[in-house]
Amino acid sequence: MSSRTIPQTQWPGNEELVMPSSPRAYKVGYARVSSSAQKLDAQFDALKHTGCHKVFSDRVSGIKADRPGWEQLMAYVRPGDRVIVTELSRMSRSLMHLLEVVKTFEHQDIEMVSLRENIDTSTATGRGFLAMMGGIAQMERELKAERTAAGRAAAKARGRTGGRPRTAPDKLEEARILYLHSDRTAAEVCHTVGIGRRTLFSYLAQVKRQELISP
Repeated sequence: MSSRTIPQTQWPGNEELVMPSSPRAYKVGYARVSSSAQKLDAQFDALKHTGCHKVFSDRVSGIKADRPGWEQLMAYVRPGDRVIVTELSRMSRSLMHLLEVVKTFEHQDIEMVSLRENIDTSTATGRGFLAMMGGIAQMERELKAERTAAGRAAAKARGRTGGRPRTAPDKLEEARILYLHSDRTAAEVCHTVGIGRRTLFSYLAQVKRQELISP
């Protein structure tokens, strides 16, 4: 594999630093912004500070599945490597996608670190946090059908015929889970998922009302 030295003042995307010869256990970074107008510099600086051997990047919305830089990273990493991101929203499109990625990494013996949330899957605390998130996601999937049925029944009782929701239910559930079970603010959750604050709080109130009337 070819490599070249990068000056300390520079950090272009998808470049390698010269490392001493040793068994492979690379720190591999991933950075993403949502549009070409946004800068990757802050993420590059944070990943450089952690000692990343290589960084992959994308300039694309987090909700898009087609992310060339991420696909290159997945093809590059090997057992023993550590994938580092500045925050989980840079890597995952949704809570379910995050859990899928973590499961894939686990099967490939790859560790994952998120700097902002202070999550490190090489530690018991990091693994425990992700296990808890997985349990919450499973519980929410099982309860979602019940909430949907209760909402339809309540709407029918009020004489409503229903209609296509303005915001996808999966987005609303993802926002609710992140808001209730992480340290993110409402503004951060809404920015990550792509909904408005009013929509989020309206949905939270709706779920609360359904819980109160449920037997």
